[in-house]
Amino acid sequence: MELREALGRRRSIRFVKTYKNVEPEKIQMMFEAARIASHWGNVQSLGAVAVHRETASQEVLDSLEATIVGWQVKIAPVVIVWYVDPEMVEEQSDRLRQLMDVGALGFGTKEERLQALEETLIPVFSSIKESLKQPGLNEIDCGQGIAQATLMAYELGLGTCCLGSPFGDRMFKALGIPEHCRFLLLQTVGYPLEHWEAGGQRPRQEFGRLFKMNSYDQPYPRSEEVVDELKRDKMFTRPAPLPDREEELALLQKALDIDPPGLL
Repeated sequence: MELREALGRRRSIRFVKTYKNVEPEKIQMMFEAARIASHWGNVQSLGAVAVHRETASQEVLDSLEATIVGWQVKIAPVVIVWYVDPEMVEEQSDRLRQLMDVGALGFGTKEERLQALEETLIPVFSSIKESLKQPGLNEIDCGQGIAQATLMAYELGLGTCCLGSPFGDRMFKALGIPEHCRFLLLQTVGYPLEHWEAGGQRPRQEFGRLFKMNSYDQPYPRSEEVVDELKRDKMFTRPAPLPDREEELALLQKALDIDPPGLL
């Protein structure tokens, strides 16, 4: 699948086939995509535990809970618990040395690069190490990893949905994740039961309100020719709501025995 079409299909799929398990190999592919994502200083603080409903203990399954729409967690064949491990920052010096060894850091002779690394870059990062463990930069790069995992999922014909939860501590305890780690989000994974457009392109903020050129008060110019090209490449789908969306929702609710009805 071309990247543009994959981006167009990368929308939240809330309704998945409860009767069709997700192959571990496909979850591995998602994790492989997350693993090779860019991360500042080559630290790689993103981690995850994939909970497979068919093999996980009841204690683990009971610990999975989202703030709202918890039924999504209950029906998904796989739920990924994504977390950030800030203690990975402790390995940063060695990770930077690895980058230098493979020619991915700095320029000049190897001796010059080594001297700059050991005498300048590593001391600078070491002096702010504790602040680098705080929420911020790590979470941004973890987001890149999760995004790549999501694109891989759609490439494999899977549907996913990311959910927040205030119950990270409970899940960490059941899963054995160290307490110093920070919960990021839950991601449900399964084979889509609803149409891949999931009701159509959802409403979004105006392009010019979000993106600027050269200054905050100058909206970035938006070419309609570019928009038309992306539509042809299926990055943009039909605008929501699609004509039969209400009927689809009613059928999905009945098929999955979701009661009572409510916000999705």
